[in-house]
Amino acid sequence: MSLHGKIVLITGGSRGIGRATARAFAAEGATVVLAGRDVTALADAVKEIGSGTAAEGTAGGAAGRADHVVADVADPASAARMVETVVARHGGLHVAVNNAGIIGAAGPVTDIDPAAWDEVLAVNLTGVFLSMKHEIAHMRAHGGGTIVNVASNIGAHRRLPGMAAYAASKAAVSVLTRTAALDHIGDGVRINAVSPGASDTPMSLRPGESETERAARMKASVPAGRVAATSEVASTILWLASDASTHVVGHDLVIDGGVTA
Repeated sequence: MSLHGKIVLITGGSRGIGRATARAFAAEGATVVLAGRDVTALADAVKEIGSGTAAEGTAGGAAGRADHVVADVADPASAARMVETVVARHGGLHVAVNNAGIIGAAGPVTDIDPAAWDEVLAVNLTGVFLSMKHEIAHMRAHGGGTIVNVASNIGAHRRLPGMAAYAASKAAVSVLTRTAALDHIGDGVRINAVSPGASDTPMSLRPGESETERAARMKASVPAGRVAATSEVASTILWLASDASTHVVGHDLVIDGGVTA
């Protein structure tokens, strides 16, 4: 999918969908830079990808390289340094996947603590804005690029009781993505989003729930009968980031096994 040799930044890259996406890009021959706040988890993910056990490369006969940068996307200075570091180390930035996010505050709207509300929006929404601000600035000045933001089927597509902060933040990511896409397609920067449903990550487990119990719940509530594998979400992100989707602009692609169909 024309990703060999590309420099790819993935926020929230040490776990879950971000980590699976990093493996997938590396398997296509890209250099992936994982960003996050937990240096131990980042280093572990980079070691996995760099060991060649994550996936064998399909482009040029070799897997891509992996690197990491510690960053807090909700902090303006840190988000700026994140992009600057990627460019300084690797000579450019061609693709960005803005995946960092938290569930955060849960409960009825009237019971949400304002500080907890602010934290969810800071990471999930402002973090995407700040990351895009600096990613786009570099791409616009260097021939363009592609960006994929990770929203959720909870938000613009579906609402659940007790998840107001998360739903509001992810719905806003969907709208921000579409607006940014219109703002910058003329600059050669193509921007889209994915909205996953429940995926095979700890975030989809209810408190105290086992994977077996989750599987039974998903079988009853998801038309496809299961959670998504993180690799299924990753392959969709790869498609949106690649030259296989060059006429897809400002789209929010839902990946939820039919829940919001």
